Amino acid sequence: MAVGEDLRENLQRAIKLIRDATANNSSLIVLPECFNSPYGTKHFPKYAEPIPNGETSKTLSEEAKANKVFLVAGSIPEREGNKFYNTTTVWSPSGELLAKHRKIHLFDIDIPGGVRFKESDCLSAGKDLTTFNISNLKIGVGICYDLRFSELSKIYRKQGVDMLLYPGAFNMTTGPLHWELLLRARAVDEQVFVAGVSPARDTTADYVAWGHSMVVDPWGKILQQADSQEETVIVDLDLAEIDNVRKQIPVYYQRREDLYDTIEVKSKM
Repeated sequence: MAVGEDLRENLQRAIKLIRDATANNSSLIVLPECFNSPYGTKHFPKYAEPIPNGETSKTLSEEAKANKVFLVAGSIPEREGNKFYNTTTVWSPSGELLAKHRKIHLFDIDIPGGVRFKESDCLSAGKDLTTFNISNLKIGVGICYDLRFSELSKIYRKQGVDMLLYPGAFNMTTGPLHWELLLRARAVDEQVFVAGVSPARDTTADYVAWGHSMVVDPWGKILQQADSQEETVIVDLDLAEIDNVRKQIPVYYQRREDLYDTIEVKSKM
């Protein structure tokens, strides 16, 4: 999705894309990271809204209900009190807020000659893992930099997820190097479907996204991939492939938990 500086124009564009995808019989629709605002710490406070009472949340609820789809709304800058978060919302076909995921790992990096960015200058980190169900399909959610942390995806696998969704805006340095690599690695490691959903590339923006939204199957095969510009990727998932790969390569059950393990630590709010 192409994202500009006008919030209402961004929402109207999202509405159009949601309706277009619905017209193609989509039952689950995923928007990119920061789909209602430019990506950047200077932008987050200006565009931040409360959830679920902000304009963006109300629009998403209405569209999910009107189109009778599950809607994973990429992410938006969320305001709660005096704190800001990078937050994904998940809406049911009845317009109900099913889940909310606050980005756990903040994007603080400094690559000489590449990119320097520090989300923690503005944002607070989330403290909870997020899953939701569509019938018998269990889905785990991460945002962008969360993709780099294999411990998170391993916990999701232990919780029984069948698919991982990562709305994300990798940049022109890390995107060509790691976007596809990490999405395919998460799919192979956890034997799940994985989708990475990016904003379109805007070379006039302060932060330029790599794009290349894609869906990967549990074998690590790319099922569909967008280019750098606005494009809707539509994929039919053969859920039988989850069991196929897990039966043929049963690594999950062959882990040596007598020697190592990955555990979830419950947050204390």
